[in-house]
Amino acid sequence: MPRQYPIEKYRNIGIIAHIDAGKTTVTERILFYTGITHKIGEVHEGEATMDWMEQERERGITITSAATTCFWKDHQINIIDTPGHVDFTVEVERSLRVLDGGVVVFDGKEGVEPQSETVWRQAEKYNVPRMCFINKIDKEGADFYVALESIWNRLTPHAVAIQLPIGERGDFQGVVDLMTMKAMTFAGDKGEQVIEGEIPADMLDKAKEWREKMVEKISEQDDTLTEKFLNGEEIAVADLKRVLRQAVIHTKVIPVMTGTALRNKGVQLVLDAVVDYLPSPADIPPVKGVDPDNGNEVERKALDEEPFSALAFKVATDPFVGQVTFFRVYSGAIKAGSYVLNSTKGERERIGRILRMHANHREEIDELYAGGIGALVGMKFTTTGDTLCDPDKPVILENITFPEPVIDIAIEPKTKADQEKMGIALKKLSEEDPTFRVRTDEETGQTIMSGMGELHLDIIIDRMKREFHVEANIGQPQVAYRETIKQEAQAEGKYIKQSGGRGQYGHCWLRVAPQEDKTKGFEFENEIKGGVIPQEFIPPIEKGVREAMSNGVLAGYPVVDVKATLYDGSYHDVDSSEAAFKIAGSMAFKEACRRANPILLEPIMKVAVITPENFMGDVVGDLNARRGMIKEITDRGEGNARVKVIDAEVPLATMFGYATQMRSMTQGRASYSMEFGHYAEVSKNIAESIISKK
Repeated sequence: MPRQYPIEKYRNIGIIAHIDAGKTTVTERILFYTGITHKIGEVHEGEATMDWMEQERERGITITSAATTCFWKDHQINIIDTPGHVDFTVEVERSLRVLDGGVVVFDGKEGVEPQSETVWRQAEKYNVPRMCFINKIDKEGADFYVALESIWNRLTPHAVAIQLPIGERGDFQGVVDLMTMKAMTFAGDKGEQVIEGEIPADMLDKAKEWREKMVEKISEQDDTLTEKFLNGEEIAVADLKRVLRQAVIHTKVIPVMTGTALRNKGVQLVLDAVVDYLPSPADIPPVKGVDPDNGNEVERKALDEEPFSALAFKVATDPFVGQVTFFRVYSGAIKAGSYVLNSTKGERERIGRILRMHANHREEIDELYAGGIGALVGMKFTTTGDTLCDPDKPVILENITFPEPVIDIAIEPKTKADQEKMGIALKKLSEEDPTFRVRTDEETGQTIMSGMGELHLDIIIDRMKREFHVEANIGQPQVAYRETIKQEAQAEGKYIKQSGGRGQYGHCWLRVAPQEDKTKGFEFENEIKGGVIPQEFIPPIEKGVREAMSNGVLAGYPVVDVKATLYDGSYHDVDSSEAAFKIAGSMAFKEACRRANPILLEPIMKVAVITPENFMGDVVGDLNARRGMIKEITDRGEGNARVKVIDAEVPLATMFGYATQMRSMTQGRASYSMEFGHYAEVSKNIAESIISKK
């Protein structure tokens, strides 16, 4: 099947937002206006097309990024839906990695909220060109200019309004397009007719003033336009649009628009802007990767004739076709029935069926080209973050890095029959989601689930029940402590058993040291010279070390940020085996850690509390009592709506039940958000009480 749209006409975009800013509604309207959905799904009636997991409909929040294809003005738009709740930031990171542009949605009343800052920072990290849509402008208390100011103050000075609202709150009628200086209003049952008219007389001066600001900002990006602007010459709209497009692609300018998705006003203009200003896959730099054969950096351009390369960015279980792997093609093309290499795992994969996904209906296609996003059915080895490529031209694209989970819950099946089902369910769910981990506690034999927050684990437990029909008993949420070491040490591991028949012999010396570069996590180095330990026994030693790391020496918590070096040992011609060396590796590592001043680490959360001023003293006092460190206190809002924003770092261990306490302290008027910050050393006396409780 030949390419239907040239790559210049592709747009891979994400709708990014804080929880409740109306992101799913915006996506719904986009799907409606692009002619795919005939009836608009309302989130607050629990039937949006994009939110396809049952829990999302019940909770009215978006959890998994479904990828959807739609068409607008001769362009193919692939939309990756991203969740806005902090427990799911991994989903957002993962989708940002494969996007070319983003539409960031804000609530016209709330402006920039804590989670908006988090997703904005993630978009900056991946250098995603973006535009802003100030939504819910019809809401009581909404104010376009205050919201725009909060974007300038808290996110970026490069935001520029390309529209103004006509009337606000209940009186909102449409927008002024500052490019064409026309008023755009919306008619028809669902606002499907966009009507261009003259700007209301009482808004003309304001529109001229804001157009001047817009033209100045755009002109700064181009020498010819700067000259025209300074000489007071008229600049053609086509020139403004051309320069604005380049400025958006290079993240120099961020256009701001407004409307109300729920009342069907403004969304088509957002689609026009996606086509006009956001990049196609051909506009962004070639993707970089590493050649696994020699470690050299290689580039892959977004061309169909380049060797095939793609990144798997999401694995999901689809109720109708089983496991599907969402992927983005960066270069070349892929055909159903062909073989590709999973270069991350070093395994060949056969491409069975290729699907183009609508939020919950699937279209089968036989080929997907550079810049395309689709889903594969029946992949055997591929998980999130893996690269798929041409077996003759291998490449590993940069991986996605995921944060460590911060909260543990013990789980046990209710009946013997649930035991096996639970194992299968947990394995499947952890394959889908890299921030969800499962391990067995060596001392108690309990199964421990770890995740990014209570909501995250609630949803996993819920899915086990619904999708896998597993009934389980759940323990109390616990803090996911970690262990590490503070100094260098070495130790010997010797496992020798000789008692008639074939014995066991494994012997090694290990050196452990704190990992200076925390991004590297665990590293294993082999310094064995002259074959004192044969090559085939080295991987088992590393395996033994890795297994020993899952239960640390202080209190059985996983060990992180350690570099282990194997430098000496011995073997026996007959008795040495992989099993013996694995045990020796594990023994040496544990003993070395005991000698290396082991310490306990705890997750420190970034907490932002928004509270009316008269409760500030109580809130700050309470955070201090929770071992919190106040980083900054800022003002937000005007007049009666003025509130204090308290940014603090607080140990997760002291934050359980915080929501209830905070509500009673502030008569329910404060709100807070919490996300993982970093791991830090636990003070000695607190560490002792944690260890004694284990």
